[in-house]
Amino acid sequence: MAVITPVRKTAPEEPRQRPRRSRRRPLILNAVAVVAGIALWAVVAALGLVDNLPAPVAVARKAGSMIADGTLGTDIAASLRRVLIGYALGVVVAVPVGFLMGWYPTARALIEPYIQFFRTIPPLALIPLAVVLLGIGEVPKIAVIFLASFMSCVVSAFQGVVDVDRTLINAARVLGASDRTIFAKVVVPASTPFILVGMRIGLGASWATVVAAELIGAQEGLGYRMQKASTWFEMDTIFVSLITIGVLGLVMDRLLLLAERRLTGWQERR
Repeated sequence: MAVITPVRKTAPEEPRQRPRRSRRRPLILNAVAVVAGIALWAVVAALGLVDNLPAPVAVARKAGSMIADGTLGTDIAASLRRVLIGYALGVVVAVPVGFLMGWYPTARALIEPYIQFFRTIPPLALIPLAVVLLGIGEVPKIAVIFLASFMSCVVSAFQGVVDVDRTLINAARVLGASDRTIFAKVVVPASTPFILVGMRIGLGASWATVVAAELIGAQEGLGYRMQKASTWFEMDTIFVSLITIGVLGLVMDRLLLLAERRLTGWQERR
């Protein structure tokens, strides 16, 4: 006589949560690195190992005074406006041009010589030309930043389209997909990681260019403030502007990295 035993119901396994320790460890290491860097800076300044190096306390005191009188806020707003306009224009123009070059061989043959030619010229070298052609207003400053971000993004977008796996394109074509569908459903998603990397590089290039761009007849901005401070040998003001540029660039880069992770969640990461 067979004995039927009831099947034991087992509770569904709960999804394993990643240990919080692994998430906190990079943040802790980052904080330790920052504190160690500031401590090293303070020691070098206290011992006088580098001439005219201001101490962290003096720089913090200067930053407080610049915040109190509104100077730092005005400079941040001016530089941020120029970077955002020039960078946004560069990305908006670069992505379609990169897709055009990567998708159509004829467009690539026509555009690529100009891209390769101007890519070898530093945007800073074009400042005198920008002054002559565009004057000393806001336009030449934004134009130089635009060029810096455009060159970084267009190459990444082009490379992203070229590196799309041909197997995916051929499989979609065999299944009857049109060129428009292949472009929208295969090429654009596959090249998105390249575009976002190019945007991050372009953002760094924009901030690196804004300092020199603000030498063109600017009356406010972090680059202008550094130039003016160097005339009067105000090292603490120069350090405040440098640190502010670094912090702003880091925050914007982290935001782009967050967008990259959300848009390319399907991508395997290490």
